[in-house]
Amino acid sequence: MFVLGIETSCDDTGIAIFHTERGLLSHALYSQTELHSKYGGVVPELASRDHIRRVLPLVKQTLEIAKLSLKDLNAIAYTQGPGLAGALLVGSSFAAALSFALKIPALGIHHLEGHLLSPLLSPTAPTFPFIALLVSGGHTQLMEVHGVGQYKLLGETVDDAAGEAFDKTAKLLGLGYPGGPALSKLANEFSKSGKICSLKLPRPMLHSGDYNFSFSGLKTAVLTLINKKEITSQTQAEIAFAFQEAVVDVLTKKSLAALTETNLTQLVVAGGVGANGQLRTFLSRSAKEIGVTVFYPSLEFCTDNGAMIALAGAMRLKKSISKSQPLINSFTVKPRWNLETQAIK
Repeated sequence: MFVLGIETSCDDTGIAIFHTERGLLSHALYSQTELHSKYGGVVPELASRDHIRRVLPLVKQTLEIAKLSLKDLNAIAYTQGPGLAGALLVGSSFAAALSFALKIPALGIHHLEGHLLSPLLSPTAPTFPFIALLVSGGHTQLMEVHGVGQYKLLGETVDDAAGEAFDKTAKLLGLGYPGGPALSKLANEFSKSGKICSLKLPRPMLHSGDYNFSFSGLKTAVLTLINKKEITSQTQAEIAFAFQEAVVDVLTKKSLAALTETNLTQLVVAGGVGANGQLRTFLSRSAKEIGVTVFYPSLEFCTDNGAMIALAGAMRLKKSISKSQPLINSFTVKPRWNLETQAIK
């Protein structure tokens, strides 16, 4: 079956076509980074308007690449939540209209389920069960995964997500927007310089005895340093390095602890922060020491994209989970949505 995937949860318009037997056939992504950079963050209304402009041309583009027409589609998978309400409504309403016109089902997909399953798009993919570290600008969670729709939340952030903390800390350092990648680049440059970091930042909730995270205090610790020190380019790079090291340390140790307790030997890392080179290096090295394999999506599928939504929809259809779902001619979105509610009994 050919599944069209539509992702419009925030500021990236992602469209893809996935076949249940042949895999990913085509995908396209339009980033709104330049649009929002002048405001220092995503402006919801502008994001929604730009999704409206981009979604149809991107659908046409992916169909052309896959050498298909609309009539070849068997189902539509769209991001129903969580995310920005207005942005979600663009994808949802488009999916509903197309579903009605083509008389094919439209499946509302949880955004985090898409991220969680995205490493399955890689040539070397994990098998169920595994532990998933979902780490992005809006979410930091550890999940125990036994199959599609079989998710158990082990822990999550109690305040800022890791990606959010990266962006806020970058702003404190005057690194502009988008802040996370800029901070990581600065930290990596400091690391390659061979200089010794004299700063030590806290590792929040590292010894909390659970799998929850907290990064707001780490950001506050950076602010305290900035207020105490004269911020030169050297100090700026050193703070960026110390901050990244602290985040990576907490994410790694909590993830490995979850693997040890559950006796699982596979870890999936997904979400925008999953593209962080230092996290990948440290996590893979630490996991290897205890006989664990770590799987990452390719860099193009770490950020929001249509391929992960099409994949999630195709996997649900293939397992006959949603084949009986009726056609929709109305649309709803879920800006706040617990992934565990997607569990299949």
